[in-house]
Amino acid sequence: MSSPSKRRDMDVMKLLMSDYAVEPINDGINEFNVEFHGPKESFYEGGVWKIRVELPDAYPYKSPSIGFLNKIFHPNVDEMSGSVCLDVINQSWSPMFDLLNIFEVFLPQLLLYPNPSDPLNGDAASLMMKDKKQYEEKVKEYCERYAKKEDISKTLAEESDGNATDEDISDGGSPSSDDIVAGDADP
Repeated sequence: MSSPSKRRDMDVMKLLMSDYAVEPINDGINEFNVEFHGPKESFYEGGVWKIRVELPDAYPYKSPSIGFLNKIFHPNVDEMSGSVCLDVINQSWSPMFDLLNIFEVFLPQLLLYPNPSDPLNGDAASLMMKDKKQYEEKVKEYCERYAKKEDISKTLAEESDGNATDEDISDGGSPSSDDIVAGDADP
């Protein structure tokens, strides 16, 4: 069996060699941002998000922390922090999974099949259950306002300048690593 650090290196290399745009943070492989596109035939199609990934020392035995850096309207994503409520990351993570699974399977499935009965964003969950059409319109509005290619460039510039403020975060800017809790706590 290979060591966790070799596995981490291998998984990060697979992600770097994939079609995803990956930007290391602080010249390391434990923290990086990944450009993620909304899945086809979903309300999120056409949206582009920057996903922050932090790998714990015990990866792959402990799940990575992931969070959306730009805003998304979704029942299972906290609007302010970008934290994700996803059982496969928060509770049932296995070393059999790798980083590509997150971007090719888990996140697309989350966006295609939201779970309003286990929300991090109560407003999105409530709207989804009460008025599906209005929910779809709000998702598309968020995609238009916060999930364009230029929006992910802004979040990166704020992050690298260190100029993201609490006001920026509440307006779709970058959360701090303390805000990204998927994989660190139960939803």
